[in-house]
Amino acid sequence: MIALVVTITLVMGVIFVNGWTDAPNAIATAVSTRVLKPNVAIWIAVIMNFLGALVMTYFNAQVAETISNIVSFDAQGNIGASQVALAASLFSIVVWSVAAWYFGIPTSESHALIAGLTGSAMALGGLGAVNGQEWVKVLIGLVVSTILGFGGGYLITKLIAIIFRDIPRRKANKFFTVGQAIAAAANAFLHGAQDGQKFMGVFMLGLYYNNLAEKTGGGFTIPLWVMALCSITMGFGTSVGGMKIIKSVGMDMVKLEKYQGFSADVSAAIVLFLASIFGIPVSTTHTKTTAIMGVGASRRLSSVDWRIVKEMIFAWVMTFPGCGLIAYLMAKLFVAIF
Repeated sequence: MIALVVTITLVMGVIFVNGWTDAPNAIATAVSTRVLKPNVAIWIAVIMNFLGALVMTYFNAQVAETISNIVSFDAQGNIGASQVALAASLFSIVVWSVAAWYFGIPTSESHALIAGLTGSAMALGGLGAVNGQEWVKVLIGLVVSTILGFGGGYLITKLIAIIFRDIPRRKANKFFTVGQAIAAAANAFLHGAQDGQKFMGVFMLGLYYNNLAEKTGGGFTIPLWVMALCSITMGFGTSVGGMKIIKSVGMDMVKLEKYQGFSADVSAAIVLFLASIFGIPVSTTHTKTTAIMGVGASRRLSSVDWRIVKEMIFAWVMTFPGCGLIAYLMAKLFVAIF
C-alpha cells in the first residue's frame, strides 16, 4: 500500500508539473499576438486540457498503450523492485521538469517521461527491458513532428499570404483573431489528448505493479476515474503557472502577426491530431515550436531568434541522456535503499 501511495503521488506530481510547464505552449502564440489575454488564455488551456485528456482517451487510448508498453519493469520478476524503479523514474522527471521551468526553457515533458521510464527500466534489466518496437514509434514521432510542424507552419503561412493578399488587413485580422482563438483551444485540447494519455499509461503501470490492474490484449483498459483524476490534475497544474513558458515560446523566439500565429496553431494542431489518432507519442512542445520556426522562416530566416532556438534544441537533445541518467541512478539508489 505504501508503494502504491508513493507511486500515485508521484504520477500526480508529474501530471501537475506537465500542466504547469508544458500546457502553456498550446496558447503561447495566441497571447503573443494579443488575440487572448494571458489569464483568459490560461483558463482556456485549463478547460481544453481537461477535455482533451478525458474525451480523446475515452475514444482512442493508443498513445497510453504505447507508453505503457515502451519498457518492462519486471525483467527480473521482482515486483517490489519494479515498484521502486517506476517511482524513481517519476521522481527524476519531476526534478528535470522543475529545473527546466525555473530557467524558462520549454523542455519536452514527453521526452522526459520516455527518458525517465527507459533509464529506470534499464537499471533493472539493461537493454532487455526496452521494447524496441514501441521505441521506434518515439523516433518516428520525433522526426515526423519536426518535419510536419516546420513544413506545415511554412506552407500554411505562404498559402494564407496568397489567399488573403487582396483582402484589407483589418478585415483579414478579424478572421484570424477568431481563427487563432479556436486554433489555440484546439492545441490545448490535443495537448491534453497527447500528454494526458501518456501519464495515464504510467498511472496504469503503477496500478499494474501493485496488482490492481491487468493487461488485456497487450494494453490496459483505462477506467473513467483514472481519466478524470489525471485530467483534473493536469488542468489544475496549468492554472498555477505558465507565463515563463509563454514568454519563451510565443514572445521571444519569433515576433508574430495574427495570421502567422494562426498558421502556427493550425499546423501544430494537425500534427498532434494525426499523431493521437495513430497512437504515436509526440512532444507537444517540440511540435508547436517547430511550427513557429516554420512560420518565422516563411518570412525570412532572420525573423527567428536562433539563440532561443539553440537553447530549446540543446534542452531537447540533453533530455534523453540527462533525464535518463538521473532516472537510472535514482532507480539503482532507490532499489538499494528500499
